[in-house]
Amino acid sequence: MTGDGGLPLDEVLVGDSIDIMRGLPDGSVDLIFADPPYNLQLAGDLLRPNNTAVDGVDDHWDKFDSFAAYDAFTRAWLTEARRILKDTGSLWVIGSYHNIFRVGTALQDLGFWVLNDVIWRKTNPMPNFRGKRFTNAHETMIWCAKGEDAKRYTFNYDAMKALNEDQQMRSDWLLPLCTGSERLKVNGEKAHPTQKPESLLNRVILASSKPGDVVLDPFFGTGTTGAAARRLGRRFVGIEREENYAKLARKRIAGVVPIDDPEVLVIESKRSLPRVPFGTLLERGMVNPGEVMFDQRRRWFAKVRADGSLISERTSGSIHSVGAAVQGAPACNGWTFWHVERNGDPVLIDAFRQRIRSEMTH
Repeated sequence: MTGDGGLPLDEVLVGDSIDIMRGLPDGSVDLIFADPPYNLQLAGDLLRPNNTAVDGVDDHWDKFDSFAAYDAFTRAWLTEARRILKDTGSLWVIGSYHNIFRVGTALQDLGFWVLNDVIWRKTNPMPNFRGKRFTNAHETMIWCAKGEDAKRYTFNYDAMKALNEDQQMRSDWLLPLCTGSERLKVNGEKAHPTQKPESLLNRVILASSKPGDVVLDPFFGTGTTGAAARRLGRRFVGIEREENYAKLARKRIAGVVPIDDPEVLVIESKRSLPRVPFGTLLERGMVNPGEVMFDQRRRWFAKVRADGSLISERTSGSIHSVGAAVQGAPACNGWTFWHVERNGDPVLIDAFRQRIRSEMTH
């Protein structure tokens, strides 16, 4: 399917990633996730203690003649990626210690602005069979905006917080390797040596895109990015040089059932909600001047003034500053701290704010 500007949407394009990206329009994609060759520099067979061979990555697409050759390849595809990316878009690239530092240098040299490095910590890593190094139990993802001045990139902070049981999402993600029924196999063997788990791509896509956005993966493999994008109501463009991987990806994605309920897909940001000053609650009669507010455990109290400020034994000011002061804390969200009594029960003042917001948006 071809979208606006000739972008091939929801397709797996077979060929060299750099060549194909050169044919894509400027500023046409919202998010890029890249899992490029790692240039593992493996020498000889890797054996387990029982002398059975480890099925490692020794494919031709992961081999480069030198670091210089790998660096030139990296800069070429990143140059095209930056051109294709919208000014409001962002890029994620994943790698191991073999390549991620070289990729990071190229990113900064080309003008990308690093937002985070995110550690994928594996719950079930492959042991270090030779016993000469630590078990390699993580991979690194670098998340970038298009440039230092790019301020409007998508970050669904509240969605990530909700996903993490209402705790701020950290930059270390504990997720398992791709195993079991999710792992694609051909004749009983792994179809792709480095297939990423959908849980990883789900989190990346939920964090940094919106429903309907276009996600580009220039090293598509067996289509994890496309499967996650389709399920989450995003469009995708996949580029894969190996026809056998592309065929597996198409079949896999065709079997994905997308979420088609817009209420399920919507990602609400608290920052985008209508602003409701505390004084509005007084004007609407939801809270009254002179009324005493308190915390959930009724340890601290403050009286409401007619102008919407609070006064306590220690200080006066906004619902936030007084909430911080009574606790001796550096900051406080007064909306989720202060309560009032209604019919003998404590009611969080944020419930009144949400009622007003609901009226404003319907």
